[in-house]
Amino acid sequence: MYRTFVIIRHTFLEAILQPIFTLLLALGAAILLIFWLLPFFTLGEDTVMFKSVGLDVILLLVLISTLFATSRSIYEEIEDRTMLTLMSKPVRKWEVLVGKYLGIVLSALLAIAILGTILVLTTWARIPSDYQMRTRSIDEREVRQLFEMRLMHIMGLIPSLVLMWLQIAVLAAIGVALSTRVSLVVNLPVVILLYIAGNLTRFLFPQPAGRSAIAKGGAYVVSLLLPYLETFDMRQKTVYSTITLANTMYASDPRGVSLGSIWGYTGIATIYAACYAAFALAVGMWLFQNRELGGAEG
Repeated sequence: MYRTFVIIRHTFLEAILQPIFTLLLALGAAILLIFWLLPFFTLGEDTVMFKSVGLDVILLLVLISTLFATSRSIYEEIEDRTMLTLMSKPVRKWEVLVGKYLGIVLSALLAIAILGTILVLTTWARIPSDYQMRTRSIDEREVRQLFEMRLMHIMGLIPSLVLMWLQIAVLAAIGVALSTRVSLVVNLPVVILLYIAGNLTRFLFPQPAGRSAIAKGGAYVVSLLLPYLETFDMRQKTVYSTITLANTMYASDPRGVSLGSIWGYTGIATIYAACYAAFALAVGMWLFQNRELGGAEG
């Protein structure tokens, strides 16, 4: 366990000290601050649009940073013979694989936490202007209404950020598995294509009536092998819907979504992410077992 922790710490520090990590964080912060100052002209839905765009920005930038880290995590150490030196120590291959993966996933968590905090603060700040409300009102009801509105929007953002991290963790597992065999040039586009395919799997179901058993079986197999990324997309409830919060003006909204159901679904998504990441890492371990550690093969 201690050896794995050392690998996790080293990989985490290596990932966050990469220039691309800092660059993408700075770029993401700048984009969010610029969007905070811009109106979206959506007739009363500016805050909702800002949250949606902000989540897209964070996902894109953190995903790029994570994929660069995963693509280089193992392959380059094999090529420059660093892995050969590491494996001469009392450390197992599975400890290296898991340590590399967890270190990269933790760096992604840090990036999402930083950019997510900026998104939460900017959302909190822009709500009064978007809904034409006064921040220094002497009317206690108006002050409480503003606070409850801010709270409702923020409560939807937090599970969205958690689901985003789970999605990136799944893709990072694929990237680490591939990095046992292929370089950044191959790894990066493959994971991006799998990301696109994983978003398209949502159209496999429900199957139309009259579809053959072979087609249905094929769709089922594809949905098992590819990451079903719709699992991590809950924006229809967390961003575009009202969230019912106890002791607020949204408590009895008939069209609202309960916060408990959102976090319950997030728990299910966590189980799926853990299972798929374990599957991807198991495949990576199988590829890693027979890999020559002294450099390029054959």
